[in-house]
Amino acid sequence: MNLLISAAVALGIALVAVCATFAIALARRRYDTIDTFWGLGFALVALVAFPYGTGDLALRVVVTALTVVWGVRLAVHLHLRNHKLPEDPRYARMVERAGDRARSRIFVRVYLLQALVLWFVSLPVLAAQHGTGIGVLGWLGLAVWLVGFGFETIGDEQLRRFKADPANRGRVLDTGLWRYTRHPNYFGDACVWWGFYLLACTTWPGAATVLSPLVMTFTLAKGTGKPLLEKGLHRSRPGYAYYVERTSGFFPLPPRRTTPRSARR
Repeated sequence: MNLLISAAVALGIALVAVCATFAIALARRRYDTIDTFWGLGFALVALVAFPYGTGDLALRVVVTALTVVWGVRLAVHLHLRNHKLPEDPRYARMVERAGDRARSRIFVRVYLLQALVLWFVSLPVLAAQHGTGIGVLGWLGLAVWLVGFGFETIGDEQLRRFKADPANRGRVLDTGLWRYTRHPNYFGDACVWWGFYLLACTTWPGAATVLSPLVMTFTLAKGTGKPLLEKGLHRSRPGYAYYVERTSGFFPLPPRRTTPRSARR
């Protein structure tokens, strides 16, 4: 029952926070404000759910702290990346297509939908607030979280530095973590949520939240993450097709040995 109360409170908080974010987006005239909110939303849910937790205090503190650290870092990164750029093309296209109904459509299809996804994905964090302690699976979860956070943070920083160099305009980043996976940040994000899931597995309700990391992983690898991003990169980066041929799409692997198509007979 306590977990149900936490989940209900978290859902309410997510919906209220998304409505407030939408109001800020309208004031800023930037619908991509929701991207910054994404990480902060998880941090907010974890902080609000903490007092309702009835589980082991050490586990509750660890899970809450990890969620806040991950969420705030992601929010700061996305804000610094986006605020100097024009509106995200995805939202600009939605506005153009919807016309006078753009506000209502974006609110429902983007903002409210993200609130529901955020709530569903955060279920392991909520369940961990009622866990029995950090056991073997908990320590494994912490290790997976650390690997994921490292991949995500280092990958984002390597990409930021690469883009900041004018000499790299039109080129493909294929060094560092990007040598082993085309999306180290997405892979890291998925690992973070599998880490949270393992931390929640001290109880059966926690173990039952397995769909949450599955949804996050699917979204990153097959949904609106990797496929949508790569579609645009194929058009804007001439060397991207060769990069795809030799580099793993998600899970880090040694590069495949191959030759550019232009060099083949």
